[in-house]
Amino acid sequence: MVTSTALGDYLRARRAQVSPETAGIATHGIRRVPGLRREEVAMTAGMSVDYYIRLEQGREHSPSAQVLNAISGVLQLDDDARLHLYRLAGLAPMSSTSSELEQVDPALVQLLEMWSHTPAIVLGRAYDVLAGNPLAYRLFDDFPQGPNLLATMFLDPGARRFYVDWEDVAAYTVASLRLQQGRMPDDPRIAQVVDELAVSQDFVEMWGRHDARGARLQSKRFHHPEVGDLTVQINAFDVRSTPGQELVVYNAEPGSPSAEALARLVSLTDPSAERAPTAGPR
Repeated sequence: MVTSTALGDYLRARRAQVSPETAGIATHGIRRVPGLRREEVAMTAGMSVDYYIRLEQGREHSPSAQVLNAISGVLQLDDDARLHLYRLAGLAPMSSTSSELEQVDPALVQLLEMWSHTPAIVLGRAYDVLAGNPLAYRLFDDFPQGPNLLATMFLDPGARRFYVDWEDVAAYTVASLRLQQGRMPDDPRIAQVVDELAVSQDFVEMWGRHDARGARLQSKRFHHPEVGDLTVQINAFDVRSTPGQELVVYNAEPGSPSAEALARLVSLTDPSAERAPTAGPR
């Protein structure tokens, strides 16, 4: 019986997304599989077909860094995807996990509340919103599907209206979760979120691509029910005191229509707030 591993699943998913043309492989006739064939990956990477098949089937558990580098080149993996491949193969360090609920440093919560004109949230390792200032909660309309951004994105019927570029935002977020799962493969909260989102066909399809990316979109476009359209720049910072957590700050370009929309949202959130913005980190 053929077995499978996370490494094998990843290799199959990635080679299905590389066309022979982009890999510089000549093709003839009708192809029955999307992307590259296993023998094409093996030959281009300079290894035997049998060895590569064993990798995909989970019968080879200790590939060398040289082998992974060669495969990475054929599959056109970027730095994040290559790191994910190394983790799945056991050649890159992983982070320990805990079943305890994630906590946010009280000093960080206090800092968030000081930014009355700058939306800011703290995300957990599975995209749970662990903390946020009042303006962030107003911006995201109080997170109608609960404390998890992925749940809101895929299960809230209004998400496709709120995120103007929903497809791109959703794909990037899923790819970031996949990278996080590779870093913490035994994390129970990540597994729980993936299971809960299995009811969404869109999530299942994106998750099945095995995209793994850490870099966020540099900006997002929202259509807010109270202030209309606005574009915000995103600044994300790792929380050094708690690995896996991330501080995300949203800013609008000064003097832009988006800045005006954000100012209106400030006044709706706290009518007593001064109009002059307090600078958050950039």
